[in-house]
Amino acid sequence: MPRPLLLAVAVCLLGTGPVSASLGTTKEVAWRAEATRLLEARRFEPAPVRQAASPRSSHPWKRHIMTTVFWIGEDAARNNPVPNDKSSWDTRWVHNYGGYDNPDPDARRGFLPAAFIPRQNPFYIALPYNDVNRSGTKAEAAKVIPWFKDTFVRSGQSVCKGRWLAIHYRGRIVYAQWEDVGPFRTDHWEYVFGDDRPAPNRNKAAGLDISPAVRDYLGMKTNDHVDWRFVEFSEVPVGPWSLHGDNNCFVKLRRNTARDLADAGPTSRSTRAN
Repeated sequence: MPRPLLLAVAVCLLGTGPVSASLGTTKEVAWRAEATRLLEARRFEPAPVRQAASPRSSHPWKRHIMTTVFWIGEDAARNNPVPNDKSSWDTRWVHNYGGYDNPDPDARRGFLPAAFIPRQNPFYIALPYNDVNRSGTKAEAAKVIPWFKDTFVRSGQSVCKGRWLAIHYRGRIVYAQWEDVGPFRTDHWEYVFGDDRPAPNRNKAAGLDISPAVRDYLGMKTNDHVDWRFVEFSEVPVGPWSLHGDNNCFVKLRRNTARDLADAGPTSRSTRAN
C-alpha cells in the first residue's frame, strides 16, 4: 500500500484526533484547490444498489429503518429532547463544525450550508449506541463492536466516532460518517451491531439520524425508511462526502499526499520520474 494511503487509513482507523486546518505550503494550497475543483466537477451518480453485503465486507445491510433528519446546532424539541450544540463525542460540535448547519433548503448551497464551508464532513449521522461513558470504554464494547480490536487505542476514546456507513434510499446510495449518538438511546448495541430492530420511540421507532447533506443527496423530502450498513474506508467511493472536513479520511489523504510531494521536492520527484 502506498505510504500516503497507509497513513490516511491508519489515521482514520485509530482516530488520533483532528488534523490541523492549516493548508501549509503554497503548493499544497494549489494542489488542494485543483483536487477540489476536479472532484466538484464530477457528476456524482448514485452507486449501484447491492442487495446484500459484498463478498469483501462482513457488514450486512439493515433493512427498512425509519430515519429522521437532525443537524448540528438544532435546538431541543419534543422529538429531539437533547440540543445538538454538542455531540456525545464533541463538547464544541457547533464551533468545530464551523457554525449552524441550517437544514432549510433555501439556506443551503449544494450539500453545504450557504453561510460557510464546514470544517467537518457535512455528511454525518447518529446511531443509538455510545461505546464510552464517563468511566471510560464500556465493558461490552470489546465483544460487540466488530472492528474494536483493530482500532482500540485507550479507554475512553471512541472507536465508533467517524466510522463510515452506506445508506440506500430508492436507488441511491450515500456515504456518511458516524458523529453522534441517537435517536433517543445510547445503549442499543443489539440493534447497531446485532440483529435487533430499533426500539419503539416517539419517532415511529426511528433507528438512524441523518444530516441535511445526506437527506439532500438521497432526495428525501420527509422522514422515511432506508437501508444502511457499515463500510470500510476502502469501500467508500469518491463523492461529495469526500470533499470537506478535518475529520474526513479523504481530506486527510489529500493533505498527506500534498505534504509528501512537498517534502520530496522537485529534485526527488525528477529523480523518481527518470
